[in-house]
Amino acid sequence: MLKLYNTLSRAKEEFRPLHDKTVKLYACGPTVYNYAHIGNLRTYIFEDILVRALKYNGFDVKHVMNITDVGHLTDDADMGEDKIEAEARIEKKSAWEIAEFYTGAFKNDMRDLNIREPNIWAKATDHIPEQIALVQTLMDKGYTYETSDGIYFDTTKLDEYGKLAQLEKQELKAGARVEMGEKRNQHDFALWKFSDPKETRQMEWDAPFGSAQGKSARKGFPGWHIECSAMAMKYLGEQFDIHCGGIDLIPVHHTNEIAQSESATGKKPWVSFWVHGEFLLVDAGPSASSPSASSGSRMGKSEGNFITLQTLKDRGYSPLAYRYFVLQAHYRQQLAFSWEALDAAAQGLKRIKLRVQEIPPHTPENPHLEQEFLDTVNDDLNTPAAIALLWEAIKDHSVNLETVIKFDKILGLNLREVEQEAPIEIPVDVQKLLDERAEARKNEDWVESDRLREEIARLGFTVEDTEEGPHVTRNT
Repeated sequence: MLKLYNTLSRAKEEFRPLHDKTVKLYACGPTVYNYAHIGNLRTYIFEDILVRALKYNGFDVKHVMNITDVGHLTDDADMGEDKIEAEARIEKKSAWEIAEFYTGAFKNDMRDLNIREPNIWAKATDHIPEQIALVQTLMDKGYTYETSDGIYFDTTKLDEYGKLAQLEKQELKAGARVEMGEKRNQHDFALWKFSDPKETRQMEWDAPFGSAQGKSARKGFPGWHIECSAMAMKYLGEQFDIHCGGIDLIPVHHTNEIAQSESATGKKPWVSFWVHGEFLLVDAGPSASSPSASSGSRMGKSEGNFITLQTLKDRGYSPLAYRYFVLQAHYRQQLAFSWEALDAAAQGLKRIKLRVQEIPPHTPENPHLEQEFLDTVNDDLNTPAAIALLWEAIKDHSVNLETVIKFDKILGLNLREVEQEAPIEIPVDVQKLLDERAEARKNEDWVESDRLREEIARLGFTVEDTEEGPHVTRNT
């Protein structure tokens, strides 16, 4: 039986869908003003594992992911400029072109990482009428007020505001800095923003709001949070099973989604299970060679320390090596990224695939092993333990190819495919040192072996000793 850690209860719970064998799942997708970085992509990998595990357990999954292509401002406290319009100005393109380009780039990353596409891609700009209708419902029910720059949700109307984050209201943070403006309360948030008549916006729509200005309609655009509530309810209903996202979305975005959705429908809980993935860290120092390290800083575009999947590919790494790297840590555990750790993961995945190729064709089935693997995954998606179990089974020849294929339905590592590496050109002087080092190791002269390794490193190459022999890579 699948158990998941529910952020709402802060406990692992047995998962049971609202409707028998059908699971309705919503995942917060990217804001498409730039490339997704590998920290973002870690979240989508864990969500892919969740969807695969649900299907492996016999559930039908209706999976919706949004694309935020309007309304996400540079400050999460409803201040600043729309991120997509800002990028359009920088790149001298239209906001629509920016959104289309980076949406395509994101989908390419998904394919490269073997992440299955959702059943429904839901773009915010394709659902403006639904968002306007939801804002109107909240206005009619008395949950809003109007300022000169928009329609805001009044969080004092809810006793349970902030229940997902389990923090007192004074502890909740509406972005890095909170600018009150005309907001009545610090945590109130914009449902609809009015366009500034002094500025030209590329993305704006007429809406029947703006009574304070004596107009029946005024151009504007939706706030960041309203899109997810409107689109989730359109495709999944007023209550559904699972909502996913990164841990950074808990205190603001997901908290506000719950507030506006439950206020609009009067039904609680809006979502049964909230499942969140932890941060990817960078610049983690000496401990970064361990995937479970927790030092370093969060990867992010605003922090200026982000790495894209294309960067990994340019340095010769397979996207699936990054997927394997991610799966070596639990999704609720912070993960420290370093090139050394990624290189170790790449070599580990290569060795697994080579071992799979060596599995004898008539190895008998092992139902106990298959059940143990499923039980491990069903324990809150424990991929590190599942991979350890796979390694153990391959090493002691207790698994057949059919079982490995079943495991891979969840892991998504394409374990039957051996990746062809482009051969590197090793200079004659480096090859001579490699031969000398091989002879030193044969004679168990470890001091000389280490000296030669250091000399090889000074010439721009790294030697890793594996069970299959020395593996040589060019330093980058």
